[in-house]
Amino acid sequence: MPRTRKPNPKSQRQISNEQIEPYVNPENGETIGNPNIPSNFDQFTANEQNGIEFNRSEKLSFRGDTTKPFTIGFEDIDEAIHYYFSNVIRPSVTQNNMRIPVPIIYGSPERWKSTQKDGYYKDKNGAIMAPLIMFKRDSIDKNRSLGNKMDANSPNLYTTWKKVYDPKNAYSNFNTLNNRKPVEQFIVNVIPDYVTISYTCAIQTYYVSQLNKIVEAINYASDTYWGEKDRFKFYATISSFDTPIEITDNSNRIAKATFTLTIKGYVIPDSIQKQLTSIKKYNSKAQVIIEMEAVSSLDDPKPKPLKTTSPIFIDNQKPVINYISQDVLVYLNTNIQKLGTYVNSTTVTFNSGWIQAPNSLPPTSIVNFTFFVNGTLVESAAIVSFTQNAGISTLVIDPTELGYSISPSDEIVAIGKFSN
Repeated sequence: MPRTRKPNPKSQRQISNEQIEPYVNPENGETIGNPNIPSNFDQFTANEQNGIEFNRSEKLSFRGDTTKPFTIGFEDIDEAIHYYFSNVIRPSVTQNNMRIPVPIIYGSPERWKSTQKDGYYKDKNGAIMAPLIMFKRDSIDKNRSLGNKMDANSPNLYTTWKKVYDPKNAYSNFNTLNNRKPVEQFIVNVIPDYVTISYTCAIQTYYVSQLNKIVEAINYASDTYWGEKDRFKFYATISSFDTPIEITDNSNRIAKATFTLTIKGYVIPDSIQKQLTSIKKYNSKAQVIIEMEAVSSLDDPKPKPLKTTSPIFIDNQKPVINYISQDVLVYLNTNIQKLGTYVNSTTVTFNSGWIQAPNSLPPTSIVNFTFFVNGTLVESAAIVSFTQNAGISTLVIDPTELGYSISPSDEIVAIGKFSN
């Protein structure tokens, strides 16, 4: 007997594609549909069936990265409220000429049930704990009046910020000299779900005067952003306070106050679905800007861009075109990097000579070279001489101007018009 299989429901993508009427070519009657939709819906991948668009190029690892994927949950909002009560409002009472800070606790189900049953909170020995502030979360309502990610299976709205420093693209003088724009890394996160959360807070003290001080401090903190300075902040509002006075069985009077705290918060869950569908980080494109400049003399403060042709006018006659030769272009574009060999604390040699400058340009000299010690640029004032002889270039530096002497472990690099 054949085995009956449970039918698989169609995905929303399949249902939507079935509603599309194909185009019929009036010339030959050929039916032309959407080329991005397979003719057989069974050809959809598992991610396509679930509505998840997967792009491997957008999945960069966070291994070794100090910046982690951004998440925020309800517990972070609870901690922000507790932090604001304890470190910003800092409620306190005066009793027996002593200032006593008011403890702040979260109303877990066991604690809140005990408070509702007895009318006040007791410690494990059965004694009433006063003064005390307790708060618990009551309800969570989604706020759709603000932005939204549009679609959880394929988010369309993101927040993006650039990392200040990326170890893979550290600053380099070589990149600066060659007009290389380094790759920048951006952290991307989906637009959060905005929620309105209601908390019920209870205050209990021994005296009304103590209760008044606490209520005044909390009421003053309403209609502002609660939370830690370097973490998350949420807009908090308080509408009213209910201040009954109760007398316990042993004739001890307890002053109580209850109020509702409303928080405008936002939530980004740490879920598998978000990890699969959202872009977490991406790199920008690198760029190398290539320009050529030439000066008429070394004293010219404003070099002009070099062009392949330069018209010269003589006595109002027709312009004479001065063509730049190929050897000049090759010379100007030559920038060879060489690693130096340590000789002593002031001398370094490079295993290469210099290329000869064309007749139309000044002869090759020290101004055509740049030197670095462990990635740090060597200023011209610290260079005593740079000469060549028999295919060997010799650099002599002044340790006093440089600020230190060269050691065998230093890496000395020269960039310029070397012959090979």
